[in-house]
Amino acid sequence: MPMHKLKLSTGLRLARVGLHLLSGSLQTAIFFPFLDNTLRDSLKRRWSRQLLRLLLIELAPPGAGVTGIESGLLVANHVSFIDIFAINALVPCGFVAKSDVAGWPLIGWLSRHNDTVFIERGRPKAAHLTQRRMVEVLSAGRRLAVFPEGTTTVGDRVLPFHGALFQGAIDSATPVHCLVIEYVDSDGLRTDAPAYIGELSLLECLCNIIESGGIEARIRLAASFLPPLPDRRHLAHRAHQAVSTALHGGGSGTPPQPPGNAPAISA
Repeated sequence: MPMHKLKLSTGLRLARVGLHLLSGSLQTAIFFPFLDNTLRDSLKRRWSRQLLRLLLIELAPPGAGVTGIESGLLVANHVSFIDIFAINALVPCGFVAKSDVAGWPLIGWLSRHNDTVFIERGRPKAAHLTQRRMVEVLSAGRRLAVFPEGTTTVGDRVLPFHGALFQGAIDSATPVHCLVIEYVDSDGLRTDAPAYIGELSLLECLCNIIESGGIEARIRLAASFLPPLPDRRHLAHRAHQAVSTALHGGGSGTPPQPPGNAPAISA
């Protein structure tokens, strides 16, 4: 979107967002090396909530169990890059992301210095290296989030989950927590404004969010699967079923039973 076509109010808010991203980069560079994980999480949570407010996004009260997740692999449907900050505003964690995110202005720098595990495509052994890094993070008792659809949607459906992204949880014997993410307008109806899809640029997506006039981000726990976990194909299928049911049902309800002997925890 050409800058000369921006509304003045939108341009001013974008400038504030840019300054906030720069501030986050400076905080990460200056303070993170000296902070323990608890203080890092506190800083990420506060910074993410501030960013959402700048973008006129209100974080709805979380569903039962979301803020109580202490460790494990978080899997969620994927609508926008905003998903990362919405999750971090509730349960700060590292993320598994495509390697091209590392090249984004400011956001890429923040990602590289905030426990992000990048998926590098086209390199021999790239999948193995990603999985090994995931196991290291999860085995250390940290939270790690991934969007197993592998791409974004407008939020009206949940695409099939890629099973390979669940292997790290299986190998590290850590829980898998399924989250559902929704964005709604002032009338409580699903909005496409945050959707980062197709040929839409990062700037255009930010403008859509700001000019929507206000969005509510809703994140709920759909189900949790505890180790010992089944094979990744069945685990991915059950996780997809839980998220899809919660999305289309408008609430978490009673999650479907997981495969094998992995017990489920209802949200």
